Amino acid sequence: MSSAPHDPFYSSPFGPFYRRHTPYMVQPEYRIYEMNKRLQARSEDSDNLWWDAFATEFFEDDATLTLSFCLEDGPKRYTIGRTLIPRYFSTVFEGGVTDLYYILKHSKESYHNSSITVDCDQCTMVTQHGKPMFTKVCTEGRLILEFTFDDLMRIKTWHFTIRQYRELVPRSILAMHAQDPQVLEQLSKNITRMGLTNFTLNYLRLCVILEPMQELMSRHKTYNLSPRDCLKTCLFQKWQRMVAPPAEPTRQPTTKRRKRKNSTSSTSNSSAGNNANSTNSKKKSAAANLSLSSQVPELGALQSCSLNPGRDGALCHSTAVTPTGQFKEKH
Repeated sequence: MSSAPHDPFYSSPFGPFYRRHTPYMVQPEYRIYEMNKRLQARSEDSDNLWWDAFATEFFEDDATLTLSFCLEDGPKRYTIGRTLIPRYFSTVFEGGVTDLYYILKHSKESYHNSSITVDCDQCTMVTQHGKPMFTKVCTEGRLILEFTFDDLMRIKTWHFTIRQYRELVPRSILAMHAQDPQVLEQLSKNITRMGLTNFTLNYLRLCVILEPMQELMSRHKTYNLSPRDCLKTCLFQKWQRMVAPPAEPTRQPTTKRRKRKNSTSSTSNSSAGNNANSTNSKKKSAAANLSLSSQVPELGALQSCSLNPGRDGALCHSTAVTPTGQFKEKH
């Protein structure tokens, strides 16, 4: 017997059959309330399928999640795509967090043709930490959400700008260790950086490498190519876009009123027009006969690294792209 909560709005993909939730139209802020409830229903046995179902319920297929904050070495900004969002939320709990929810105060909503934007300048991300010590962390900032204006109302863009954070330790714990200076010194140290655990920060740094590789991974999954062939194909397509001439905008022909002219002027004008047309046609034919190799010199070697490094480290090779579109490898 399933232990689903008694909620008239509850219809979740987290049941035994991973069903998708029923389409409905609600307030965008209520969707955050539902997301908080889903995060609270997480258990220690939640696997990757659970997190994928969570992201499918609340995020669009092309959604992006952006975090902006300032560390000791300067401002940081990380943007991850839809495929990396489930892992982001799971890393929050892997860093010792037992509870996570968002509080929105005085949010503003703006409706557009196909989306709804929620701008909350007083958003608080609350995380309850069970280790290394019992601490409640309140991370404050501005949260801007863009929902799709449809029945599912999923998040398309998520941008959280962190301003400040507070770590709260219960007085009872301080009273228990009042006579132990070592424990008090440990309690006085921060367990997060701008409200984020080291697990989450390390994952965001890793996403800087993983996000550009999504194109290679998608091509490898779709066409079943080797990592080196995927890299060659992507490089060749980018090279084609670089050397391709920009498309000229189509000009609409201007209509002019005809004027009556005498036969002599019309004859001279027609002969002059024929000469101009023949000159233009010669120029066009000459431009068409120019080959790409005469316009673009040989490209230098493009350094690329193998996606499967060996035991001795990353295996690099140089790939030379010729104007004919062929690749030459130099190990």
